[in-house]
Amino acid sequence: MKKITSFNIESFKQRLIEEEKSSATIEKYMRDINTFHNWARDKKLDKSCVLDYKGYLMKKYTATSVNSMLSSLNSFFNYLEWFDLRVKTLKIQKQLFASKERELTKVEYEELLSIAERKKDQRLYLLIQAMCSTGIRVSELRFITVEAIEHQRAEISCKGKHRYAFLPIQLCERLKEYAQKRQIKKGPIFVSKNGNPLDRSNIWSEIKELSRKTGVSEKKAFPHNLRHLFARTYYAKEKDVVRLADILGHSSVNTTRIYTMETGEIHQMQIQQLGLVRC
Repeated sequence: MKKITSFNIESFKQRLIEEEKSSATIEKYMRDINTFHNWARDKKLDKSCVLDYKGYLMKKYTATSVNSMLSSLNSFFNYLEWFDLRVKTLKIQKQLFASKERELTKVEYEELLSIAERKKDQRLYLLIQAMCSTGIRVSELRFITVEAIEHQRAEISCKGKHRYAFLPIQLCERLKEYAQKRQIKKGPIFVSKNGNPLDRSNIWSEIKELSRKTGVSEKKAFPHNLRHLFARTYYAKEKDVVRLADILGHSSVNTTRIYTMETGEIHQMQIQQLGLVRC
């Protein structure tokens, strides 16, 4: 009889660690598995049970979230060789447009910068620009170091992948001044008072706090949206999705295409301008 135990959950976690999954990824897997474990605690663990859980998720979450949670569960079942418990994910129609409610515009980006500058929060002011002008992930900020500024490029090593993120000259000049003022002589530029690289959650909350002082929706004010704005801005200028994938560190161009999607309003405007309807 199949049974989920704290031992096989911990064993699966160790496997993820050995595979060098990120801490955020491991945390998500554990959260998804424990959610199912708590839901199915008094139920017989078979395919019917997992299908019932799938139905439960469909009533509570979006299709994308359901698929994400089922993917974690299927990976866990694979590890335990409980292949008969695996369930299919939901089929989702390819998204053609980005959500206007979640897309950070350049004007809104400038608003966030203005508030950070007005607050005299130079660290946050430069951090936002560093992320948006390079397209790096929040977890990669630690690779922007004093040494990287000297070479005008950050060498990023993450999950066994290596790439360079080139830093704009103007950004390097400002970061160099900031480092000298803060007496940061080596290592990461964006650090806490204790000298440790900034925590993801702290950066998230600081950007959210900025949004509350502007007209920018909190739904748009999060670190990863700065990466999306970089991607859209680069693609609008260069129209080179393959090169953009390399810059962002994506293994698949299909992932990059999600970053370059525009809102439905922009597509509507482009269709209007084709001039194919006689007035």
